[in-house]
Amino acid sequence: MNWPRPPSALPAELLSRPPLGARITVAGLVILRQRPGTAKGVIFLTLEDETGVVNIIVWRAMYERFRRAVIAGRMLRVTGRLQRDHGVSHVIAEEIEDISQLLDRLLDPTLPQGPEIR
Repeated sequence: MNWPRPPSALPAELLSRPPLGARITVAGLVILRQRPGTAKGVIFLTLEDETGVVNIIVWRAMYERFRRAVIAGRMLRVTGRLQRDHGVSHVIAEEIEDISQLLDRLLDPTLPQGPEIR
């Protein structure tokens, strides 16, 4: 039971710690969005943090609910259930938040740079 719990973000390197089905939160830069024609409306996102990458599965209903964040977000915080298949971890999205505004803080030295997403 030693991992950050929502709303704290779990670094990619710690995805092996929570048990299957655990509700976790991850955050990172969006490096890939895929919507294969054969996936029946499912969106696949890949987020990258300072420790690695996280695969996100967004079912159609969640996509409709969080469409703006999924389409336009440069940096996202995603809460969902952890799934592992053949050694690959995925987060099944339940909540998606666009936190791209935190990227702007990197350019402003007058703003605090503390760990807001953990």
